[in-house]
Amino acid sequence: MSERVLITGAAGQIGTHLRRTLARADRTLRLMDRVAMSARDDNEAVEFATASFLDEAALDAAMRGVDAVIHLGGLATGGYTWADYVDTNITGTRFVFEAARRSGVTRVVFASSHHVMGQHRIDVTEPISEYEAPEPDSYYAVSKVAGEALGRLYHDRHAMDVVCLRIGSFRERPSDRRSLWNWLSPDDCTRLFEAALQSPAPGFRIVWGVSANTTRVVSLDEASAIGYRPLDDAERYRDTVSPAPYDLDPEQSILMGGDFTAPDFDEGG
Repeated sequence: MSERVLITGAAGQIGTHLRRTLARADRTLRLMDRVAMSARDDNEAVEFATASFLDEAALDAAMRGVDAVIHLGGLATGGYTWADYVDTNITGTRFVFEAARRSGVTRVVFASSHHVMGQHRIDVTEPISEYEAPEPDSYYAVSKVAGEALGRLYHDRHAMDVVCLRIGSFRERPSDRRSLWNWLSPDDCTRLFEAALQSPAPGFRIVWGVSANTTRVVSLDEASAIGYRPLDDAERYRDTVSPAPYDLDPEQSILMGGDFTAPDFDEGG
């Protein structure tokens, strides 16, 4: 049976990676982004929706005939105004869930962030649960908390399967000390999203999106429940990383969010 998956923000870093690694003979990826894209070769099973997910009519069109949605689109870091985060990450995410509901799409995979717990200390003796009260470190993080809350609402109200992935530091290899615990390797990123797509009837779940790092401080219980089995470990790179400024700051280094936790991080926003 063939499957069609809509990916918003498909031209971004993770979207570009997943475009290649989620490809399957029985799957078509519908790639939505404001950035125009084209097929890499004649055999690539992709469709394109060149539009913003803030355009509700374009979003409805992109959602037709879709089996699942991976919502990566939005402002993916700090540095924007509060109004920007509300318009794009909160209202825009509601647009995605609502368009999915209207089109009868029953599964949404939402790209959240470890920054929703950015003010949590990492000198813990027990892994940080998926369902502890959020401790956001920034306006960006608050927008991701809101996205998770929308996912809970659409699950409870419309019986939609929603998997919220709290993504750590996605990169080829860890680059600083903090990423030794929260690194998400490219291969594990694929495993994570594939599990979120394929898990039977997950309901509503929050899943920490990190690799099998020796020094990780978060629980992988919900990850295991959806079938995610990370294989990579940042520890192999320990001798190659250099400390970032926040690694050397006595206050920021002890908090999950690193430099996002600075009191003036959202200054001017």
